[in-house]
Amino acid sequence: MKSSPKNHLDRIKGRTDPLVSKVHSKEKRWSAEFAVLRQHCLASGLSEKLKWGQACYDLNGGNVVLIHGFKEYCALLFMKGALLKDSKGILVQQTKNVQSARQLRFTSVADIKRQMTAITAYIEQAVTLEKSGAKVQKKDVADYEMPAEFLTRLDDDPELAEAFYALTPGRQKGYLLHFAGAKQSATRVARVEKHAPRILRGLGLDD
Repeated sequence: MKSSPKNHLDRIKGRTDPLVSKVHSKEKRWSAEFAVLRQHCLASGLSEKLKWGQACYDLNGGNVVLIHGFKEYCALLFMKGALLKDSKGILVQQTKNVQSARQLRFTSVADIKRQMTAITAYIEQAVTLEKSGAKVQKKDVADYEMPAEFLTRLDDDPELAEAFYALTPGRQKGYLLHFAGAKQSATRVARVEKHAPRILRGLGLDD
C-alpha cells in the first residue's frame, strides 16, 4: 500500500516548518497539489521555511524553490530559473519584467505526477546551481525603458531629476516599470505626477 503525502510528511516531521503546515491546512483550491509538491521538495534535502507567506525551500540560506498557487494553476517557482537548462521547454517567465525566477505550472495532482521525472531533474539542477554560487546577471537601471513623459518631466524639473537619480537602483527600477506599464500616455503622465512627491521625499514605490 502506497503511503500518502501526509504520512510521508509525518516521517520527516523534523524537517518540516509548522508554519508551512498551518498555511497549507487553510489552502482550499490546491491543497492536494501542495501536499505532493511539498513532499517532493522535502525529499530533495532542502530546508523548509515560510517566506512571503509561501512554502520556500533553501540551501544554507539561499532560496532555491517555493510553492505558490493562483486561480488557474499552482507552481514551483525556481528562484534562479533563468539559469536552468530548460531542455523540455516547460519553464514559464511570469512577466517580461521578471528577470530571475521561472515557474513550473500544474493544474492537478495528475498533472504533477505526469511531470514527476522532470520535477525531480529541475529541482536537482536548481540545487546544483545554488551550490555553484551562480547568480543571475540582472539589468542595470540604464537598461530599463525611460518613458518619454517621465523624461520630459525630469528635464523640466531638475530637483525631481536629482531626487530620482539619488534613489537606490531598486527604487528607480520600480518607478520605471510602473510608469512604463501604463499603455496610454495620459495614464503615464498621471502616474508620474502622482508619485513625484514621493520621489522628492526619497521614497520608493512601495515605501
